[in-house]
Amino acid sequence: MSQVRAKICGLKTSGDVNATAKAGAAYAGFNFFAKSPRSVTVETAAQLSVVCPVGLCKVGLVVDVSNDFLDLLTADVPLDMLQLHGGETPQRVAEIKARYGLPVMKVIGVSGPEDIETINTYMEVADQILVDAKAPKDAVLPGGNGISFDWSLLAGKKYWQRPWMLAGGLTPENVGEAIRKTGATQVDVASGVERTAGEKSPELIEAFVSASQSV
Repeated sequence: MSQVRAKICGLKTSGDVNATAKAGAAYAGFNFFAKSPRSVTVETAAQLSVVCPVGLCKVGLVVDVSNDFLDLLTADVPLDMLQLHGGETPQRVAEIKARYGLPVMKVIGVSGPEDIETINTYMEVADQILVDAKAPKDAVLPGGNGISFDWSLLAGKKYWQRPWMLAGGLTPENVGEAIRKTGATQVDVASGVERTAGEKSPELIEAFVSASQSV
């Protein structure tokens, strides 16, 4: 049995949070990108954070937001980590870390070998890296599109200098294979545990976490 840590992203209801905690996930992700079907308001996230048990890491997903928004978010929601899912530069990542005193996870989209060097650059400033499939050029969402990438690109990267997490089209059915091919010790899912866009399935959450820990 592995010690893979799972993150369930895009939680919108107390039922989502409870299912995530019950399944044994390590991270609960709250999405603040308004165009996403998984987005929540700051007010809703504040209410949901109360439901999170101690030990469940609360992650706030934001996309190229201003300090004004982050000031409001971090004041009202007791987040444990910020997930930067936009085009934030390494300098912006460092600025956010210094200003808010929270660990920062930077998302890097991957479609080919050239993107691995980008990951190495951000490793120097971020606390964690989330390696996701690069969104299609016409995509509305930067992530959560249910697409994967060539996992062999990450072969041998298990011991990067920072913790990293695998995302992109993961499901209860394929997460075991993804872990075996990449050596990932952390995995992230959003659309892969949903009945419809934005509607989580407790059964699929349970199946995903179980599958990730059974490798």
